[in-house]
Amino acid sequence: MKIFVYHTPALVPAVGNPDCAIAIDVLRATTSIATALASGAEAIEVFADLEALEQASAQYPAELTLKAAERGGSKVSGYDLGNSPFEYSEEVVKGKRIFMTTTNGTRALQRVKDVPHVVAGALVNLQSVVNFLHDLDPAVVWIVCAGWEGNFALEDTVCAGAILAHLQKLRNLAFGNDEAIAALALYQQSHNQLEELLRYASHGQRLARLGATADLTYCAGLNSLYVLPKQSAPGVLTAG
Repeated sequence: MKIFVYHTPALVPAVGNPDCAIAIDVLRATTSIATALASGAEAIEVFADLEALEQASAQYPAELTLKAAERGGSKVSGYDLGNSPFEYSEEVVKGKRIFMTTTNGTRALQRVKDVPHVVAGALVNLQSVVNFLHDLDPAVVWIVCAGWEGNFALEDTVCAGAILAHLQKLRNLAFGNDEAIAALALYQQSHNQLEELLRYASHGQRLARLGATADLTYCAGLNSLYVLPKQSAPGVLTAG
């Protein structure tokens, strides 16, 4: 298994596709997606922009629909949900299809939607992602970090490193680029201080200023959920 890590969707190669892609946005899209599916949501459909979300959600029964939109860390006015995992409780999302757009995470998922196997990874569902990769044994894997507005994000890269570290215990890996080696080194250095790392990261500080400190603790909770958000149709994630 050969694994490449890309710090942002913009760094993903313009041509060619791997056998499998893992999209990561620890703060907070993929964490919230995993939480929503663990809470019984029927599916999460992701969009890069609000207009596409509105067009798609209008085709679905209103009583079974929730619209989630976040920009700059805050919920967009007029939408049902933002991007905090605490909003995706069973009471709110069970049986619903969630149409979601976020600043960073949904763009990463959209970038790899044509890959044969796509899953959403986070620290909270790390072992589910590792087990999936171990069982599937794809020849080439891209781990695509969402980053923040086109820039490197510490929390996403440490999650990529965590996947590599845990998978390395199960099988031999080949690193496709230096970013994969750097991600593994970051996790090895900070695996006992994940919450502190998230709080130190620039987006962690941004969320703290918005009053979302509880989100940071939740998003750092390694293996708190056993759910695998897996693409069942382009841009649509269900519990795999």
